[in-house]
Amino acid sequence: MQQADYQPLIDLSLAEDLGETGDITSAGVFTNEDLAARLVSKDTGVLAGSAPFAAVFTSIDPQTTITFHRDEGARLEPGDDVADLHGSAISILSGERVALNFLGFLSGIATAAAEYVDEAAKGGHAVILDTRKTLPGFRALSKYATAVGGARNHRTGLYDMVLLKDNHIDRAGSITAAVEKVRAKWGSTYRIEVECRTLDEVREAKEQGVDVIMLDNMATETMREAVRLCAGTPMLEASGNMRLERIREVSATGVDAISVGGLTHSVRSFDFSLQTRMVP
Repeated sequence: MQQADYQPLIDLSLAEDLGETGDITSAGVFTNEDLAARLVSKDTGVLAGSAPFAAVFTSIDPQTTITFHRDEGARLEPGDDVADLHGSAISILSGERVALNFLGFLSGIATAAAEYVDEAAKGGHAVILDTRKTLPGFRALSKYATAVGGARNHRTGLYDMVLLKDNHIDRAGSITAAVEKVRAKWGSTYRIEVECRTLDEVREAKEQGVDVIMLDNMATETMREAVRLCAGTPMLEASGNMRLERIREVSATGVDAISVGGLTHSVRSFDFSLQTRMVP
């Protein structure tokens, strides 16, 4: 993750929270006092988002110091000391909520990803994939967090992989016709994935030699049959309403990957607390 992935979002978030006037509450109470703060975990899960958390404070005041005691990707328990901060009271309190919003959101994604990865490993060898179902502007950060949690990134956007879905296939007339059109346009520049809804479509996509077949909203037994039918080639990705309680049985079918939109579109934020004290 590069700073360019999150700095514009930090700038936008601070402008949204501070407006033209800034933190009028803190500015009304403090002048030049220094503040020490301790970041504490109140939850169980995976730490993600240390860099944007720190960048919020240094964007407000470059003199603020932030020292993390836990590495990115570390497993956290309630009460764990995560980081120490030192700087002006106004600066730290002005950035507190925005910084915690970033850290809680990204750690929540990483935590959910780790839960799905652990559950998939109990059933088979399937890797967990994220999707494009991300908050606008937060895709790079969200996909970073899923990777911290042990999942793998699917395509980043519409520009880096071909994914033929029902609308493309229906318009082209068939899977075969859609694949032929794509290859006529792009040759072998991009990997091709095809969404399949039936075993007949799986057979057709396999015959076309595509790179990935997405098994869309298939029953568990149908997925098992698709695995037998493809015998290892191409890669098979299960998709559609993949709740945590279903992951183990889906992984046990032998599919190679399971894509989970919920990792990024409806994750629960991780709970942190920033505990402060005045510096003499």
